[in-house]
Amino acid sequence: MALFTFLVEDNRTIRDNLIPALEDLADAAVVGMAETESDAVGWLRSHPDDWQLLVVDLFLKEGSGLGVLRSCMSRPHSKRAVVLSNYINADIRARCMALGADAVFDKSRELEAFFDYCNDGKRGQSKMGFCRFVHLPQ
Repeated sequence: MALFTFLVEDNRTIRDNLIPALEDLADAAVVGMAETESDAVGWLRSHPDDWQLLVVDLFLKEGSGLGVLRSCMSRPHSKRAVVLSNYINADIRARCMALGADAVFDKSRELEAFFDYCNDGKRGQSKMGFCRFVHLPQ
């Protein structure tokens, strides 16, 4: 069963590489994408049942990934929000978690952990919904 994923990323090159990687390595189906905070928030509000995993970058063409996280803080536990960004430090990681991120990954150093996380959640979805995991800094 595919992992229905909504991607918030404004860099075309990253999207062009991340989408096939998600499909191949996590059996994900990207059901939508946005380049701005307002487009992402609008899509998430109008498609509340169409996604299982939100993957969001912090820096966008307009707005930020933090605003996207804030907009879906009250989502059901079966839906996960993950930050995947190049700009991760302890403060940013804590801020993302406070805004409801289930996990935070650095694009340049933690891609393998990100894909492991996607696969771990996918394996558990059929029995009990997605589990919320906390990714601790190394």
